[in-house]
Amino acid sequence: MEGLGIAPATVERWSDLVTVFGTRGDPSWCWCQFFLTTGNRYRDSAERNRADLEAQVRDAKVPPGLLAYRDGEPIGWLQLGPRTSYPRVTGQAALAKVVGDRDAGERVWRTTCFVVRVGHRRQGVAGALLAAGVKYAAEHGAGVLEGHPVDVSARHGRSAGAALYHGTLSMFTHAGFVEIGRTAPTRPVMRRHVG
Repeated sequence: MEGLGIAPATVERWSDLVTVFGTRGDPSWCWCQFFLTTGNRYRDSAERNRADLEAQVRDAKVPPGLLAYRDGEPIGWLQLGPRTSYPRVTGQAALAKVVGDRDAGERVWRTTCFVVRVGHRRQGVAGALLAAGVKYAAEHGAGVLEGHPVDVSARHGRSAGAALYHGTLSMFTHAGFVEIGRTAPTRPVMRRHVG
């Protein structure tokens, strides 16, 4: 996409991440803490979630996600990292049945959340983030990258952009991922070997 750039979410880019998450909607509440917690802890406080993500960006050896920019303006985010980093993913029984013990450990990375600012959605930003995520995971030692997108063709009616924070099946397929099973009729588990 012309004018689109992707960069790791480093501490120097924290204000750009704040811009992407905005002040309304789920991103401004969750701050991508849902998969990093168990129970309802992420619901306690938007301020704490924001502080937790800021600490993760500041303290991580490997930045916990990627930012998309169009002509220098921050417009999107992808959270990804080792599957073992996400307790809500590793503790999901339905997912465990699909994944089994395939490539268990740090070499399996996972995409969890895409955030694209209003006005920039349905323009390929999330797809560009996913393509960059494949390279990013490989550069940081991943052998496999997984995702758990939404199959919009299996849903009734049009899906709101906010409901697609996992990404879409078509986007993952276009990026070379293969379906290995489903946790629900609309929720395929996708994998791609990256290293």
